[in-house]
Amino acid sequence: MPYIYLCAAILSNPAGPPDALIAALRRMLRPLVRLMISKDVTLPTLITILKETFVSVAEDEFPVKGKRQTDSRINLLTGVHRKDVKRLRAETTTEREMPHAVGLGTQIVSRWVSDPLTTDPEGRPIPLPRRDKSGSSLSFDGLVEGISKDVRPRAVLDEWLRLGVASMDDKGQVILNRQAFVPEKGFDEKAFYFGRNIHDHLAATTHNLIGDGNPRLERSVHFGGLTDSSVKTLAAEAEKVGMEALLALNRLAREKVEVDKGKTDANRRFNFGLYFFDQERSLDEQQGNESDI
Repeated sequence: MPYIYLCAAILSNPAGPPDALIAALRRMLRPLVRLMISKDVTLPTLITILKETFVSVAEDEFPVKGKRQTDSRINLLTGVHRKDVKRLRAETTTEREMPHAVGLGTQIVSRWVSDPLTTDPEGRPIPLPRRDKSGSSLSFDGLVEGISKDVRPRAVLDEWLRLGVASMDDKGQVILNRQAFVPEKGFDEKAFYFGRNIHDHLAATTHNLIGDGNPRLERSVHFGGLTDSSVKTLAAEAEKVGMEALLALNRLAREKVEVDKGKTDANRRFNFGLYFFDQERSLDEQQGNESDI
């Protein structure tokens, strides 16, 4: 049976992986390798991670209908040695849970930027007093307690101030920073968003490259031949219109969560994000201005 699998693999792609895909992977990996080198993640460590991931994906996502997934087939699909396949399949690899500050924080931020009581007519989050002194229940403490009574609002505020998610004005009001919830500090929190957002973006574009069903939304606008001043103007506009889109979608999503509450099929999640990147173009990129929207 292993020989049948091997022949099928060879016949299905006799020329090997497409050159265009290899080139894309090399480019995609450069910033990841830069991150890994800067954080002391060496090649042997990456190889260990890759082996675990190759075996896990092959086992979970490439089954043969009506047949048991074997070590031999996973070896042929991935190139991971059979001894390593057997060992890895016997081990349980657990992913790190979402940092508590992120899990609770995202819920608080989502409520803050979507509730009409805590936003201005343009939908922007308004400064909140620390505590309710007027009986209106409009306060940072009230907002936190409306999400969870298991954590003291003061503890949340101290952590947000440390991470740069919020700040205090001269009136003692709590101000939600515009980039929330992407902490300025707190490596674990930023690493969580790095893993989740890059995963979801890659999953969407991988879905499109494989051609598995209807295409997912994955669009960008990119131009060259710009001055530093022009790029700064574009970056400011991207943040402005991007935040408007995120806030609008956040409000709609909160409405849908309430509508779907208690439904047996309410088991899906979505992620919609933004990014803006600029750098000096290399010589081979200076071929004109393209846009993909």
